[in-house]
Amino acid sequence: MTSDASKTSSSIRRIVTGERPDGSSVLVSDEVVDAIEVPLVPGAQFFSLWGSDAPPTLPNAGGEPDFSKWFPPAGGYRFQMIVLPPAGAKPDADLDMKQALRETETKLPGMITKMDPKNPGMHQTDSIDLIFVTSGACELELGDGTKVAVGTGEAVVQNGPRHAWRNPHDEPCNLLTVTLGTKRNG
Repeated sequence: MTSDASKTSSSIRRIVTGERPDGSSVLVSDEVVDAIEVPLVPGAQFFSLWGSDAPPTLPNAGGEPDFSKWFPPAGGYRFQMIVLPPAGAKPDADLDMKQALRETETKLPGMITKMDPKNPGMHQTDSIDLIFVTSGACELELGDGTKVAVGTGEAVVQNGPRHAWRNPHDEPCNLLTVTLGTKRNG
């Protein structure tokens, strides 16, 4: 696997460390995480790199925590890479939409329920999202119609707004994300 962040890959190497009961360091795993792809969003890749539905604690042996949904609950977190396809990527004209929705729910549990069916990609989650563009460029569109161009080496901190990510360009855009589940008051 190449370490060149400007290239899109169908897998990412993930190295996990931990701590033994005696306090010594340990390499827990060194493995490849494959991309999740769904026909509903052709060309997009989703990498679930790490996460938990509970706050992290130390010491930690480094075992992979259990979590079941794409977006974390309050106190949980997710570490993900999302590759936005270039402009013009559309589902096949003969796509069975019910099957595509079922497949997306199976591969990316909970994602579809957060999406606005009238405005594809627009969604809102109870989370603080820390996003870094590792390569490419895209637009962050907010629920009020505001659009912000974001490019390689730039970061976004989202504090729970309704939003969508759009890629109006000819190249993929890679978003490295850390999502912190929060409780929405009010």
